[in-house]
Amino acid sequence: MSEPLSGTLDQIIEAVARRLGAALTPEGRPAPVPRKVEVLTAPLVDPPTTNRDLARFIDHTLLRPEAGATAIEQLCHDALRFGFAAVCVNPLWVEYCARLLAGSGVHVATVAGFPLGATTARLKAIEAAEVVRLGAGEVDMVVNLGKLKEGDWAAVRADMEGVVEAAAGATVKAIIETGLLDEEEKIAACLLARAAGVDFVKTSTGINSSGATIEDVRLMRRVVGHGLGVKAAGGIRDAASACALLAAGATRLGTSASVAIVLGS
Repeated sequence: MSEPLSGTLDQIIEAVARRLGAALTPEGRPAPVPRKVEVLTAPLVDPPTTNRDLARFIDHTLLRPEAGATAIEQLCHDALRFGFAAVCVNPLWVEYCARLLAGSGVHVATVAGFPLGATTARLKAIEAAEVVRLGAGEVDMVVNLGKLKEGDWAAVRADMEGVVEAAAGATVKAIIETGLLDEEEKIAACLLARAAGVDFVKTSTGINSSGATIEDVRLMRRVVGHGLGVKAAGGIRDAASACALLAAGATRLGTSASVAIVLGS
């Protein structure tokens, strides 16, 4: 980023959009257009009435590298029992989960460029195409954080666009790792995600930095408006936190504490 911006949040968002436009237009690519910022006056989802009702918003997550088939099978069993939106697993387990969950309505989500986002755009696209071939319906990709922080916005956008194209209609979530970004970088990441055609922006991997915060979810929702999903992930351990994040504008939650949350334990 160049020198810090000042003003109201709406003015800062529009100023960041203008900076992106100035940087991207010479590349011959359509630039994000400054617009009236949408203000969330009410949650975008019907608020859950019970802890169990939270299940429909949750990506039941198991990304530990030591997880084996028994743990993955239990993850899918839990997802079927409680009706979680998706299971989120490492690419190795996508095909197995797709078989276990076939016809159930529970989606299989996986990751690309995880957890650092520092692989090449081509490799992320190849990874996305492969996991979709294996049965993934959702791909959570980590954006190129180094390029984002140094202001190479064309590279950041191209990185996301490559995954969107390779995913061939599967849902794509862009993990922007909010704990590593300042406010202007968070705004830029969300505007670039809109322009790249992703379906969700996501707060964090839960590995590289702090997890989801109410403030970050509110900011992300303010920037992307009503057109994209916002996934809060990282550090969500109880129903109260889950409900607060939904009220702030999240439409999906990623957590490994899913069962404890819906059981209220």
